[in-house]
Amino acid sequence: MDTYPKIGAHISAAGDIALAPVRAHEAGLECFQFFSRPPQGGPAKPITSKLIKEFRANSDKYDLESYIHTPYYINLASAKNNIYFGSIKVIREELERGSMLGVKYIMAHLGSAKELGEKEGVKKVIDGIVQILKDYKGQTEFLIEMSAGAGAIIGDSFEEIAKIVLAPKLKKYNIGICFDTCHGFASGYDLRTAKAVAATFKKFDKILGVKRLKLIHTNDCESDFGSHKDRHAHIGEGNIGLDGFKAIVAIAKKRKINLILETPHDLKLQQDIKILKKIRDRK
Repeated sequence: MDTYPKIGAHISAAGDIALAPVRAHEAGLECFQFFSRPPQGGPAKPITSKLIKEFRANSDKYDLESYIHTPYYINLASAKNNIYFGSIKVIREELERGSMLGVKYIMAHLGSAKELGEKEGVKKVIDGIVQILKDYKGQTEFLIEMSAGAGAIIGDSFEEIAKIVLAPKLKKYNIGICFDTCHGFASGYDLRTAKAVAATFKKFDKILGVKRLKLIHTNDCESDFGSHKDRHAHIGEGNIGLDGFKAIVAIAKKRKINLILETPHDLKLQQDIKILKKIRDRK
């Protein structure tokens, strides 16, 4: 399917990862995101040859591009070695697992520097990503997901993300960004009007570069502008509003960047999918 942006959502892979593409198709999605391991912790199920064959076959059958979200406990800015090195290990494993499954991107939140402070936290993140990507030969690309910035969370501004991806140790990797509309809005990037959306992405392009924007998490925001509170809302029911999403979809269409919903998994998720498709498909 050559229509852009493709509209997707986070889909459960519980029980059998190979069923995630089937569930995505049944939900009317054109791409999808999933966890390949328990998001709160616990061992990952092995990626067997049978699983690879079934996942790839189901993805091809329904023409679905896929993305992995890393677990919630990742913290590349932690002062605790078990958390820090554990995060490096898990992200590298997710890249390898994604490559076996034919997944296009994995994305990760960078974590909190509350124990170290921003300067030292950013340095640890850079060094951690160097270790993650060292000698990596797989096809799945690593993306940094922008955060809402509560507390000492790393990655809530374009400038801070630029300190990481443009660092001399990492610049050669051309690391991409997953922009989350709820997180961006909560971090102080206005998305409520076409003019505001244009200004926000112009700033993104100037600081990070247009080619680094790879994926957009498309969530309205229940929290106030600049509040740094990560509270997802259904499309049109938060403080960004429909005018903002019309402009966001237009940006995604122009740049051929897919959209992934992470709105609450209730009956209104189908409504969100329909809203985004209607905006995209209007003449």
